Amino acid sequence: MNIQEYNSAAWDKLAANKIEWSVPVSAETIEKARRGDWELILTPLKPVPREWFGDVEGKDVLCLASGGGQQSPVLAAAGANVTSFDNSAKQLELDRSVAERENLHIRLEKGDAADLSRFADESFDLIFNPCSNCFMENLEPVWRECFRVLRRGGALLTGFNNPLVYIFDSEAEEKEGVLRVRHRLPYSDSESLNEAEKAARIARKDPFEFSHTLDGQIGGQIAAGFLIAGFYEDYWTNEARLLNRYAPTFISTRAIKL
Repeated sequence: MNIQEYNSAAWDKLAANKIEWSVPVSAETIEKARRGDWELILTPLKPVPREWFGDVEGKDVLCLASGGGQQSPVLAAAGANVTSFDNSAKQLELDRSVAERENLHIRLEKGDAADLSRFADESFDLIFNPCSNCFMENLEPVWRECFRVLRRGGALLTGFNNPLVYIFDSEAEEKEGVLRVRHRLPYSDSESLNEAEKAARIARKDPFEFSHTLDGQIGGQIAAGFLIAGFYEDYWTNEARLLNRYAPTFISTRAIKL
């Protein structure tokens, strides 16, 4: 199975079902962004510090795996030259709908985050990559491509799952309300689930997920040439993830291309 193609279709379905990451921002949010009053999230709850962005007006920004009518329109309204790059056509359509509604210019590109070859070296001042690389099999080419297309002094802002969330049995958590250790890390739906579980996931058209490691997440950015210059952790609601009662389950980093 081609994971990229499968997850593209799976996210088209999620977008059509209007999950929380596929609900376009309001006209009020765009108007506030035009006045300089805006914030964005890389992870579910905690706003990204504004100093992580710098002055975005007139800057070339790549919103990577960031479709859904939320981040790209806000940055465009704040004055950035925005390119929205996503693996899901439906998520990109939500960006398009807000752009047309609010008379914003957003360049839309569909593709794999591991292949940014359509962009020249040093094309962007900022890359905004909200929590999404759990749907990507390999991170090394993603970080390498981000480094290549980013200008000197530019920043990569990214959010991702704490890998520890994947050691637990999600079915036991959902049905029994308990945290039961089941999986070894790094986790992969392709390799960690049994055949019946994988068949059920495919029947539901749920996207396949991959935990990666902190070495792959943070160490991978450093190996690509980045300097980690910012870090914070975040939670989700207890209803969304039981582990939130005990530990933060998301991480955000700011990486600089010196």
